This record gives sequence, structure tokens and C-alpha cells, in this order.
Amino acid sequence: MSGVGAVDLAVVDGPAGISPSLVLLMAVVVVVVVVAVFVFMWQRNRRNNMVSPLAKATFSALHTVALAAPVLREGLSARSASQALPYLRQLLETTAMAMTDSRGAVLGWDGSADQHQQDVQTLADRVVSTGRMELMSHTSIKCNQPGCEVRGIVVVPLESDGAIIGTLAALTPSTAGPPVLRATGEVARYVSSQLELAELDDSRARLNRAEVRALRAQISPHFVYNALTTIASFIRTDPTRARELLIEFADFTRYSFRSAGEYTTLTDELDNIERYVQLEKARFGNRLNIRLQIDDEIKNVVLPFLALQPLVENAVRHGLSGKPNGGTVTIRAENAGSECVIVVEDDGVGMDPARLNEDLDDAHLSGAHVGLGNVDDRMRSAFGDNFGLVVDTNVGAGMKITLRVPKFRAGIRA
Repeated sequence: MSGVGAVDLAVVDGPAGISPSLVLLMAVVVVVVVVAVFVFMWQRNRRNNMVSPLAKATFSALHTVALAAPVLREGLSARSASQALPYLRQLLETTAMAMTDSRGAVLGWDGSADQHQQDVQTLADRVVSTGRMELMSHTSIKCNQPGCEVRGIVVVPLESDGAIIGTLAALTPSTAGPPVLRATGEVARYVSSQLELAELDDSRARLNRAEVRALRAQISPHFVYNALTTIASFIRTDPTRARELLIEFADFTRYSFRSAGEYTTLTDELDNIERYVQLEKARFGNRLNIRLQIDDEIKNVVLPFLALQPLVENAVRHGLSGKPNGGTVTIRAENAGSECVIVVEDDGVGMDPARLNEDLDDAHLSGAHVGLGNVDDRMRSAFGDNFGLVVDTNVGAGMKITLRVPKFRAGIRA
């Protein structure tokens, strides 16, 4: 074949088509491979044997703690107690472990010796009332159960934000000496820290729900009246148009006042914005235009519910309604690596940046730009302080609002 380097192949003699020298070479290769594998396995086992018992124990403890963490982050309940206790008991190597609520009622029990539940409840009552660790030694434990190996019961408080929310009990096969007391106390502190984080997560979720409710309340007076008035104006002159707008209004309010979740997809937010724009265009006519530039690959990005509609409403109410000839609202959503960048921009009247800062500071009192402050708070709460709104504006220069949304964030889904 022209232009291709030729490779000469030697003609091989022998009935099997393989020369003795080639057989020898193959045998040597096999031996070398076997020796290499043997050396590799020997070195790996040697390295494993060099790991100290302390290092192995530390890794095992950390692994066990990590397994217990996710369920504890759900808060103190019968479910979380029953699922976390096996890991905690493995950590302390006790006969049994239990968790109670703040009233001393047993939420979960792992291990044997459940005939001592009443002892645990008695100690838990004392712990809740005094806030101090309680101990029952082997001389105080009364048990008629044959073969019971419990020789000590330790109950320690579980705390969140300075309040006792429950207790952790360890039933040990030996007298509960100082090492057992210290170990149980440390495990209880770890459990308390996870439960406190669960409380913070719940508080943040409640705050987000409250902010969404506040945003919905803010939508009602500013938008609903104008939308219904516009629809009413079409009933006599253009009944078909009135019917279409009424359907748009129904879909808009159904989405805006839905109760499902704190997050939604970019696609759903854009669909709702289209409804909003249709209703506003019926009022403003050709004075209002909207332009969408959305990358297809980011349409399923998850963001806080009602994160974009308030920004568009702000552009219409504060940017374009005061401009005699109206203007255009442009919404861009661009792929930016691990994030997407969303920009809501208008060519309206703009405003003094210093005045905007004052309005945002007093939004909860004045009602001005409350939607921007609300969205900013929820973006920071969901993704961190680096993900707040960035607003560029000046008098006569319109307004540009930019927000960055991570494509993935653990615990956040529509």
C-alpha cells in the first residue's frame, strides 16, 4: 500500500506454527508477571500490617460516627433514634443503648436487656430535671433475668441551644467507671451537635416558608387588583381575550400559591413569568416587551421558588411603568460551568444606587422593593452568602439584576 510503512513478518517453521524461541519467551513473560503480582500483593499486605491498631480504631470510630450523622440530622424522633442507636452502640461496645425524649419516654432501644427500660426512664427523669448525668451502679441494679450482663447504666442529657431535648442511655457489661462515663458523655455531645444542626435546618426551612408567604402577600395587593381590572375591561369588548387572560391569571395564582416545596426548576419559573407578562402586556400593550435568552442545558436547574417573578415584577413596576414609551425586559440564563448565571435586565428609568440601598434596608417597613430583598435573603440562605443578588443601576440607565445558581447543591431539589 503506497505511503504506508511496511512491516516484514518472519515465516515461522514447525508443525504448530510457533518457534521454540517464541515459546521460551512467552514462558519467561508469564513467570515475570506472576512474580510481579506476588511482589505487589506482599508489599500491600506489608503496608496494611504496618497500620497501627490506634489508626485502625480511629478510622473505625470515624466511619461509625459518619454513618450515624445523616439520620441524626433529621432531628430527635423514634425513627432517628432507632436508626442511629446501632452505630452508637457499636462505638461504645455496650450491652444496650437507648434514647428518650424530654419527658423520659423511650424513643428507641438497641441491644438486649430491655427489662431495664424502667431504670432508664427513672434516670432520664432525673437527668431532664437536673441537667446532670445520672449513674446506676451494679449494687443498685435489680434484675431477675437469668444471664443479664448489665452492671452499670449511664444516662446523659442531649441538649440543643441550651435546652435539654432528651437523653442518651448506655447499659454496660462492666461497672461504669470514669472511662465509660467520659466516652458516653462525648458521644452524647456529638449527638447533641447533630440534633442542634437539625434544629437549625428546621429553623431555616421555617424562615424560608415564612419569606415565601410574605412574598405571596406582597404579590396580592400589587398585582391581583390590576390583573382583575384589566380582565374586566375586556369582558364586553373582547370576551375571548378576557377568557384567555382569566385562564392565565388562574394558572399564575395556582403556581404562586402552591404549597409544594421551597424550590422549583428554572423552566417552571419561566413558565410562570410568561403568564405574568401576558397579564401585564394586556394592561400596558406595546409599551411592554420581553426577551428570553435561555440555554437549553440549564432549564432543569433548581432555584428557590418565586425567585425570578419578583425580579421581573420589579422591572415592570419600578423600571418601565414610569417610562412614557415603556421598554423591554430581558431575561438571560447562561451555562457557566458548575453554575448558571441568570440576568434580569430592563431599559427603564433606573434609580440612584444609594436610594436603592435605603429602600432595601427599609423594605420591611415601606414595602418598596420588598421582592428583591426577599429573593436575596432566600438565595443566600439556600446557597451561601456568595450567591446573593448583584444589582447594577443608575438614574436613566435601567437596572440589571444578576444571580448565580449552583447546578447542584446537596439537600436542594425541586
